[in-house]
Amino acid sequence: MTLTTPRCLILACGNPLRTDDGVGPWLAEWAEMRFGAQDDVRVVARQQWTPELAEEIARAQSVLFIDCSVDSASGSVGLLPVEPAAGVGGLATHHLGAAELLALGRDIYNAQPSNALLLTIGAGSTELGEEFSEAVAAALPAACRLIEETVVRLLSD
Repeated sequence: MTLTTPRCLILACGNPLRTDDGVGPWLAEWAEMRFGAQDDVRVVARQQWTPELAEEIARAQSVLFIDCSVDSASGSVGLLPVEPAAGVGGLATHHLGAAELLALGRDIYNAQPSNALLLTIGAGSTELGEEFSEAVAAALPAACRLIEETVVRLLSD
């Protein structure tokens, strides 16, 4: 497989069959429609982040991770910088967070993006279902605006 080097990699995760956990893939689909025609943006959505993604992350100039957060208020939208995790020896490979993936890319490929950010939306529910909670549904326009503003800024850096 030949990978291109995107200026901005959008990497979302979540399970669309678990209510608000599906917000990551939903936002990835939106981002694909918004930025898909641009060669310098690549959008990837997975049910979970796994070690195979480390190479794409290491090759990207910037990465925007997108996920729901069970630790945040339902419907809250946040954007935080991500630094590689310290000491990632003995990683569990079932699910990795953004910081662990950055560290894995750094450790294996000796490279990391110059910018790494994590956009989260607070989940009200991760029970079985395909509909978002009211709070998450109401937060989608703000999350889309934040993605657009962030990607435009990352591309101009």
